[in-house]
Amino acid sequence: MSPDTSKFIDAYGGTTDSILCFHAPGRVNLIGEYTDFNGGPVFPCAIDRGNTLYVRRTTDATIEFISEHFADRRSLQGAELEQKQGNDSWVNYPLGVINEFAKLGHSLHGLQLYYTGNVPSGAGLSSSASIEVLTAFALNQLFELGIAKVDLAVLAQRAENNFVGVQCGIMDQFAVAMAEEDYAIALQCDTLEYRQVPLKLGQYKIIISNTNQQRGLAEIAYNERVSECNTALAALEPATGAAQLASITPEQLAGNLHLLTDPVIRNRASHVISETNRVYQAVTALTVNDLKTFGQLMNDSHASLRDLFEVSSDPLDSLVKHANAIPGVAGSRMTGAGFGGCTVSLVHSDAVEKFKATVGKLYFEETGLHADFYETGAANGVQQLPL
Repeated sequence: MSPDTSKFIDAYGGTTDSILCFHAPGRVNLIGEYTDFNGGPVFPCAIDRGNTLYVRRTTDATIEFISEHFADRRSLQGAELEQKQGNDSWVNYPLGVINEFAKLGHSLHGLQLYYTGNVPSGAGLSSSASIEVLTAFALNQLFELGIAKVDLAVLAQRAENNFVGVQCGIMDQFAVAMAEEDYAIALQCDTLEYRQVPLKLGQYKIIISNTNQQRGLAEIAYNERVSECNTALAALEPATGAAQLASITPEQLAGNLHLLTDPVIRNRASHVISETNRVYQAVTALTVNDLKTFGQLMNDSHASLRDLFEVSSDPLDSLVKHANAIPGVAGSRMTGAGFGGCTVSLVHSDAVEKFKATVGKLYFEETGLHADFYETGAANGVQQLPL
């Protein structure tokens, strides 16, 4: 019996006979930030950190939630399952998924859920999407609902939009659901067309650097960016005919800047449209093994997120600055929603140890914060595991 299975038994009692185990990864976005809800392209991969769910059906109407990492154990039934559990409760992520199933006519009850994992919360590595997709996939299997993984990803996104209240795009949930080992996903978010691109990095490694900065009001700021992008699209749509901000070309933007009288809105649109092109260029560069170009596009992405979209932070900028000063670093950028969280860097294998030591030292001297470093490959998406 695994240690986590033992913890499940300690919490809920009984035997292991009817327990099932599922795993969902976190994700890192290599490039393409804030393009997903604007109908643009993204280029994420799953990481080798994730969340695991142990689940068992019961004969009563109660759903019980336990997380190894949070103290607020919940036991809910009936109308309680439709109620948000306070803005800061982790339970809202699985509960939102259960609510979306209910909207489809699937009344799910009689469950014991035990979550564990090693994706740091609030780090921009999609710990929330991991829990959402994990819950959706597990319940789909457990109740034999026959819903395809793509549709489970969309359901999980709706849970975050409608129940949690974050107006995220589809990228995080899609990556967690559909990822394949050793591949990144080139996803067009407005159509959900995608292709698996071999993540051939040669002697380079993906290094995630965690600022360990508290993200504060990141969810509020995220929703503000969604609103600002919608404002930009509303101003540009009559002249361009565009249904999505990301479908506007740089030439169309340049010819219609006079329609964006607010410089903040102009900057938001400029980031989304330029970032869209960077994703296409980055996928092409990786396909032909041009990691120098890929790295420069990462750097350009960070500068745009910092200066035009204003979602970086001093700790993120510090990590990127010190990373790019290390010989052997092809590129570095913030990843995820920003306001703290993580950077992603492409680092030559010969430089990895120097990268961790030097960047960590200089970052602490500049910010007073200790960074954590995770080396990762591209992992598989959500799946059932044997006990």
